[in-house]
Amino acid sequence: MPIKFIDQLDLSKKKVFIRVDFNVPIQKGQITNDARIKAALPTIEYAISKGAKVILASHLGRPKGKEVKEFSLEPIAQRLLFLLKKEVIFSENCEANGNRKMIQDMKEGDVMLLENLRFHPGEEANSPHFATQLSKLCDVYIDDAFGCVHRAHASVEALPRLMKEKGAGFLLKKEMEALSTLLKNPNRPFTVILGGAKVSDKINLITHLLEKVNTMLIGGAMAYTLLKAQGKKVGTSLVEDDKLELAKYILEGVQKRKVELLLPVDHIISKEFSEDAVTQVTEGSEIPDNWMGLDIGPKTVQLFLETIQKSQTILWNGPVGAFEMAPFCEGTRRVAEAMAQNKGFTVVGGGDSVSAITQFKLQFKFSHVSTGGGASLEFLEGKILPGISALEV
Repeated sequence: MPIKFIDQLDLSKKKVFIRVDFNVPIQKGQITNDARIKAALPTIEYAISKGAKVILASHLGRPKGKEVKEFSLEPIAQRLLFLLKKEVIFSENCEANGNRKMIQDMKEGDVMLLENLRFHPGEEANSPHFATQLSKLCDVYIDDAFGCVHRAHASVEALPRLMKEKGAGFLLKKEMEALSTLLKNPNRPFTVILGGAKVSDKINLITHLLEKVNTMLIGGAMAYTLLKAQGKKVGTSLVEDDKLELAKYILEGVQKRKVELLLPVDHIISKEFSEDAVTQVTEGSEIPDNWMGLDIGPKTVQLFLETIQKSQTILWNGPVGAFEMAPFCEGTRRVAEAMAQNKGFTVVGGGDSVSAITQFKLQFKFSHVSTGGGASLEFLEGKILPGISALEV
């Protein structure tokens, strides 16, 4: 079923409810990273320009259905005022009864931010009653919170199902188009780079992508589980011992589909995980007893870079080493730099990968950087996402 986009809807003089993802880090009342707020600005500014009464709604943190001051959206209202260069009305609650009169009094182009949706127990419970209350506030529903579309919550799933006029904002549209390109029509060679701690977290992604990719590069702790499944020594490296059969299943699937799989051929190893750790480089793909792998080695870096350079489409999800500590960040940094220089279609997804490219100041060098960790993973796994299916008309 088709989904309408915000620029296909009549917003003029309408009360437009925009579900945004303002789940940003806040320390001592100060926002430390406003990237998610900035990502929603094109949709908000478009609605303002069309003369809509704009009602913004988001969650922040996990207050578990109670009002918790540290999770208030008030600091976000202040940041929005600065970014939009216009007044933002802040409502101290997210319920219909307290807001109807305020919304009625709004002028065309005015913006209101509701208090944290998760202060209401009905939000995470996907309560039909709470969704019905929210529906009374608006004429049009727009979802621009890609990071939440995999959650069946009231403002994401139940509310849009009640609305006749509904659609996706520009951010959600951009995410869907970029990720769909990977699944439906990627230019080849298509390479997927996977990292992170657990094979079990990525099994559905690997299985779904096996029929679509040419090459798979795997680093991070995931690689140690796969290497152990091949019968190789991995020392005291982080391994999912209860997932070795799963790892063997992946290795068989790769072989069956004739996908080229590149695992680390050497490692940066240490006996401790710390900033001043003494490190060594292994000669080959095995790791000696009492040592643990914490990054890919220089030969592996070279191997990965050669593949990245000749790829036309690249998806990266998960760092290939413990990049947050200086002795173990080189592999992830080199992969990020090579991808940033690639002229093809490059997509980065997953919170840790996005943190890594931000740390290396490369976040604007890719075709697409996904704002949704779990959502992008589930989309690429081919799952039906509640927040997207609820927008279908």
